[in-house]
Amino acid sequence: MITTAIRVARVGSAAELAAAALMMLGFPALMLAALVPSVPAFAAAAAVTYLADNYLHNKGSYLISRLGRVRAGVSTRFLIRELLVVLLLARMGLSEEPVFYAAIACFITFFGLQAPHGTLTTLIRNRRKMPVVTRNVDLASRIRIPDAPPRFLLERAGEKMLHLDVAAVAGLVVYAFAESVQAAAFAGVGLTLALGTLYIVVLTPYLRARKVPPNDDTVLESVSDWLREYRPETLLYFSGSKDSAYQVNMWLETMEQLDSRPLILLRERVILQNLAPTTVPVICVPGGVHLMNMDLSMVRVALYAANVGKNIHLLRVPTMKHVFIGHGDSDKLASVNPFSKAYDEVWTAGRAGRDRYAIADVGVLDADIVEVGRPQLAPIRSTQGTPADRIPTVLYAPTWEGWDGNPGNTSIMLAGETIVKKLVKADPPVRVLYKPHPFTGTVLAAAGAAHRRITALIEKAAAERAADPRFQADPAAQTAAKAELARIEARLAELAVTVDPKGDEAVGTRDGVVDVTRHEEAARLRAEWNDAFWRSFPSYEHRVIEGAEPRLYDCFNVSEAMVSDISSVVSDFIASGKPYAVTDSAELGVEEFKRQNTAVRAAVILSNSASELPALLDAVRDPAADPLAEDRGELKEYLLGPDEPTSLEQFNTAIANLALKAEARNVGQESRAAAAELPPGKGVTAG
Repeated sequence: MITTAIRVARVGSAAELAAAALMMLGFPALMLAALVPSVPAFAAAAAVTYLADNYLHNKGSYLISRLGRVRAGVSTRFLIRELLVVLLLARMGLSEEPVFYAAIACFITFFGLQAPHGTLTTLIRNRRKMPVVTRNVDLASRIRIPDAPPRFLLERAGEKMLHLDVAAVAGLVVYAFAESVQAAAFAGVGLTLALGTLYIVVLTPYLRARKVPPNDDTVLESVSDWLREYRPETLLYFSGSKDSAYQVNMWLETMEQLDSRPLILLRERVILQNLAPTTVPVICVPGGVHLMNMDLSMVRVALYAANVGKNIHLLRVPTMKHVFIGHGDSDKLASVNPFSKAYDEVWTAGRAGRDRYAIADVGVLDADIVEVGRPQLAPIRSTQGTPADRIPTVLYAPTWEGWDGNPGNTSIMLAGETIVKKLVKADPPVRVLYKPHPFTGTVLAAAGAAHRRITALIEKAAAERAADPRFQADPAAQTAAKAELARIEARLAELAVTVDPKGDEAVGTRDGVVDVTRHEEAARLRAEWNDAFWRSFPSYEHRVIEGAEPRLYDCFNVSEAMVSDISSVVSDFIASGKPYAVTDSAELGVEEFKRQNTAVRAAVILSNSASELPALLDAVRDPAADPLAEDRGELKEYLLGPDEPTSLEQFNTAIANLALKAEARNVGQESRAAAAELPPGKGVTAG
């Protein structure tokens, strides 16, 4: 029932649900306490409403925004509480006392202060908001960007201003409880008004010209100056929501390794806020007009990771060639979107992508498709067999239930527990790594419950194995590895602070130039962290792997096989060449399942009973007798292209070839324009 209530109220936890319920019940309780009247009950209810409201704000609760839409926003809630204080005083027979009139005057004046305070905070934010936001672009030497106001002045400023009424409310409640302490009431009223006025006074200087960045035209001109100096050649363009930031993040390492000068162009500030660290220059241009007026004439190739409406703002530029590179290869309809014919070329990983477009017949010409492999898969190692010093590892990495909540999307509900039980009881033994999709359980409560049961199974099996005398750990080595992890994490935390955390986006633009040495050190340390992580516990220990680290590809590299569902995880794992099994949770049948999903044609197909699992384990234990090894090799090349030349080499070659086409087009246009301007009789004549 609690889970259902959490989902209906769209709150994040039982504690958040309890806070919401307390706040909702607190206001009727306040009114009842004022009418009775009962000062202790009123004080308790007021404290509950203050604390619950503040807790929900701190959690960023969806309920808070919904209350604002139904005219029960934060200002309304504070005003109601203040009116109820006045009601309490009247019911206590204090309506003829000076304090009563002081309370009314205080609350009217206090709410009058909200207008200049709100105006100031809005003006400061707007005047500090630049038309573009950048990373790794040197604007500090071109324009003056002053420090931001202290963050505490602007962060949740309206809520902070309203909370200054606590002094007045507390003083008046104390007075209502003991009429002899009028001083407390007047002190509270005075403190609230003084603090509110002081807040406004402190904010006012930040509107002065020397406290705000230059105007939009100056900023845009400085960006254009930088572009003309840097002369980017290859541009990665991206637009999307916060949840889609991973689609551009997956290309960052590739962009850093290009032979040509790279630039990343984003359209939403929220994407920049969720962009992973990179050494590539990044320009975020939210305004379409600003983008269309930006000088990008030196760019020859534009890469697009997603098909979105805002792509048209760059597609209109004829001096560069436009390429759809996507954000993963799969059999999903999104991989053959008809919009793709708007680009000069479409790049796919292997032959499979080319065939998809041919079968879909959506207007993309075969001549416009280039196979470049998947550069992002370079970290996946293709070693075969189990190291002599440990038992085999099998990774179980199911996908989630999907937005449609179809149980057939994932094995976690229908087969997950069965798969894990068979794996942990396998003889000869194997180690099980369970890495669930981070969205598991967000749509279906049953999926979340299944995940918890699987986690419990893994933890129980790990405890039983730890007590099994056949398995011997090395406590000294694990202690050393844990100490190394702590050291690395501390240093990574230091390296992560590259921009003043107290600054705003203008300060981020000014100071957001990555130190290449620190960036390379962080990359090296992350690799060391990964190595130390796997050494920090026994190599036979079953483990649940959640969170961003270790990454999925790191789990691939320490596993000898994988069990998963239809998703991009399977397509990526194929790069390893290792045995894998895919669950037919919807029970289509082996032949139909393979017909619909190219990536499973070299997999062991599991039914919901997982009775086929021994075939996967046999392939792990005896790679030489693996009947699907050859099929996996052929499928890998079909889906992802050949191993040589490397995918990065193929990618750079494709960029260079297309840049030549763009340059040839531009030279031709200039020649025609020059010929058109020649006086009559001065043109080139045929001999």
